[in-house]
Amino acid sequence: MRDITEVVALFLGFVACILDFVSIHDWSWKESSNDGSAIITSNIYENLWKSCASDSTGIYNCRDFPSLLALPGYIQASRALMIAAILFGTFGLVATLVGMQCSKIGGENYVLKGRIAGIGGVLFLLQGICTMIAVSWYAANITQQFFDQFYPGIKYEIGEGLYIGWCSAILAICGGSCLLCACSFQTPNEKISYPYQPPSRGHGLSTAVTSQSVPSHYGRNAYV
Repeated sequence: MRDITEVVALFLGFVACILDFVSIHDWSWKESSNDGSAIITSNIYENLWKSCASDSTGIYNCRDFPSLLALPGYIQASRALMIAAILFGTFGLVATLVGMQCSKIGGENYVLKGRIAGIGGVLFLLQGICTMIAVSWYAANITQQFFDQFYPGIKYEIGEGLYIGWCSAILAICGGSCLLCACSFQTPNEKISYPYQPPSRGHGLSTAVTSQSVPSHYGRNAYV
C-alpha cells in the first residue's frame, strides 16, 4: 500500500511541476476583450513577463515589461512565488525518487529513506502553497479592478494561465499529502529494531547459561 501511495504522490508532483512551467509561460493570465470599440486592437493579454495584443486579423504583437522596479508589487511577488514553487517542486521530485521504498537509490536504509520521502512531501506542499498564493493574489487584483467603477484603466478578466496554476497547486498539495501519509505506513520490508531488554535481565540470563554450560570439577561426594 505504501509503494502505491508513493507512486501516486510522485505522479501528482510531476504533473504539478509540468503545470507550473506551463502556467508561468502562458501569456494569458488576464485578458481583455475590446470587440466593438473604435480601436483596432480586439484582444489584450498579459502575464507575469509581457503584454500581448491581437487584432481582428489574428496578428499578435508582444512586448516585455520594461522595468522590474516599475511593476506593481503583486506582479513582483507572483513572479517570486512561482519561481520558488518550481524550485520546491524540482527538489521535491528528487527527494521523492530517493525516498521511495521501491527505489534502489540511496541504499536500503528504510528509516532514512522514509525521512527523505517526508521532506519531499513537505516540498510538494510548499510548492502548492506558493502557487496558490501567487495565482490567487493575481486573480484578486483582477477582480478588484474589474468591479471598481472608478478604475480608469482597462478592465481585464481571469485568463487560462491562472486556472492552470490553480490545478497545479491542488495537485501539488494532494501529492504532498499522499507522500506524508505514506510515511506513516509500515511495510514488512522496513527494518524493525529489536525491543530493548534491561541489562539486569540479560546479565542474569548470561549467568544462568554460563553456570549450566560450565562442567563441575567436584563429584557428588563433595557436597555430603
